[in-house]
Amino acid sequence: MAIDSTLPNFRSLSPQERLAHICKAVGLDDAQYSQLAKPGALPLETANGMIENVIGTFELPMAVAGYFQINGKDVIVPMAVEEPSIVAAASFMAKLARVSGGFQTSSTGPLMRAQVQVVGVSDPYGARLAILKHKDELIALANSRDKVLIGLGGGCRDIEVHVFPDTPRGPMIVAHLIVDVRDAMGANTVNTMAESIAGRVEQITGAKVRLRILSNLADLRLARASVRYTADTLATKEYSGEEVIDGVIDAYLFAAIDPYRAATHNKGIMNGIDPVIVATGNDWRAVEAGAHAYATRSGHYTSLTTWEKAQNGDLVGTIEMPMPVGLVGGATKTHPLARLALKIMDVKSAQELGEIAVAVGLAQNMGALRALATEGIQRGHMTLHARNIALGAGATGSDVDWVVKKMISSADFRTDFALEVLQRPRDA
Repeated sequence: MAIDSTLPNFRSLSPQERLAHICKAVGLDDAQYSQLAKPGALPLETANGMIENVIGTFELPMAVAGYFQINGKDVIVPMAVEEPSIVAAASFMAKLARVSGGFQTSSTGPLMRAQVQVVGVSDPYGARLAILKHKDELIALANSRDKVLIGLGGGCRDIEVHVFPDTPRGPMIVAHLIVDVRDAMGANTVNTMAESIAGRVEQITGAKVRLRILSNLADLRLARASVRYTADTLATKEYSGEEVIDGVIDAYLFAAIDPYRAATHNKGIMNGIDPVIVATGNDWRAVEAGAHAYATRSGHYTSLTTWEKAQNGDLVGTIEMPMPVGLVGGATKTHPLARLALKIMDVKSAQELGEIAVAVGLAQNMGALRALATEGIQRGHMTLHARNIALGAGATGSDVDWVVKKMISSADFRTDFALEVLQRPRDA
């Protein structure tokens, strides 16, 4: 079914009304509606089977970002996150992007690396060639451990060998198994393959294998997105579109040259990506690790995005980064809401999910840069954060909206001020 990702006046609806709209838009049934409508969607017995020492479950707000159009397809994006303004900023930037066709995405194949560390080798370059001589044998051995993956068209594709001739413990070599993991994240698969060849690598090299583990720097599994904004769509009451574009580019260049700024800049990108990863039951820590490692690939920690001015004056943004996500295995399969999140997005492959995630990251980055380059980050963020402050001050029921209104009108978002407002008569 064709999905309409535009969500006009969505913020003014109640949570129940929003859920009813989404269920109708993406075709969720009554049972799926109930899972989303009620707390405790993750049964305790299921949680107990997922990790150790379970004593309960922990819930995050689950929202949807609207207006996303990716490769011509409308996508409603579930996001699980606790921080205000993230969903609003991503949705607004997606809405503005629709004027120029939304987001264009692409990705590489789902290739992951497994590393096999070899120590105690006196002739590392000779050992490297010995391993490569037996490459076909080692690939076949690795593939013998996962017939299901082979049947799906995946499997170990290649072996690289990296030489570290001078370490404090002597020469070291590291063999990389390059594995097509299809629609899995792939950690368990590649770890099993790495362990399966360890003994044979020791026989070939006459040395000792130590670690056999995946790398979270998934630099062969990249997702990319690009977006274009016209000056007209970026204009505000206080700033022309051209001024906004120049401000965004200056802000991006700050992150490109300064690692102190790049760390916060990239955190803003991950503000968009991580909630998608969490909502779909994927490993957000692996995605974070790969993202920040990839940001240092030039030897200098820098921005994961680029922003530049096209010949016609439009603002063009791009992102490319590792995206090791899956649709099968782990919490993606065991958590009921993770499965619903995937259904809401109507994703058909892990690559498509990765492309959606980086598009959201690019939109989130644009939202932050636009705010920083114009009114400052606090004005919009604190307005949305006001409800959290009111709740933290003890406001309940209709008092929440009243306290929020007073904080916004006074531009005072301190907890002390919220407490003071709660002590006043309602007409004060």
